[in-house]
Amino acid sequence: MDSMELRAMQAPIKERYRADPKTALITLKAKGSIDGEGIACKVETGRALATAGLHPATGGSGLELCSGDMLLEALVACAGVTLKSVATAIDLPLKAGQVSAEGDLDFRGTLGVDREAPVGFAEIRLRFDVDSEAPQERLDQLLKLTERYCVVYQTIKNGPKTTASLHRVA
Repeated sequence: MDSMELRAMQAPIKERYRADPKTALITLKAKGSIDGEGIACKVETGRALATAGLHPATGGSGLELCSGDMLLEALVACAGVTLKSVATAIDLPLKAGQVSAEGDLDFRGTLGVDREAPVGFAEIRLRFDVDSEAPQERLDQLLKLTERYCVVYQTIKNGPKTTASLHRVA
């Protein structure tokens, strides 16, 4: 695909976002599960091969993974593993659990339709639903420690300095 094809594909989408900005607001989601065995989190991707591409809201076919979905899936995976690891470390029994994340995006920003629209997630929500007989104060401690030690959560929450560079290889 070249730039002309891309522009042609995205033109009607951009026009729709200009005409009705609410249509650019999309909530992406990811889910995973933890169980009583091992320190692991199973992330639901629905795909055996991870191929990233444009989200349908920006002209993609929907056949490839959206990087926004992948970010949420990484958060779910890391948070699930961290939760299970912390629960194991503090001897808090978990029978089972679900981890979910969802984030709100305004695709006008990434498509350059509205310079005031943000590029990236405006809000991300992480949720744990656990089956445990532990008292609430122990579950509160589990959440606090999971937030503290989850690398992806902390990376997103604290917005580390990030740089990009481009290098010619040939």
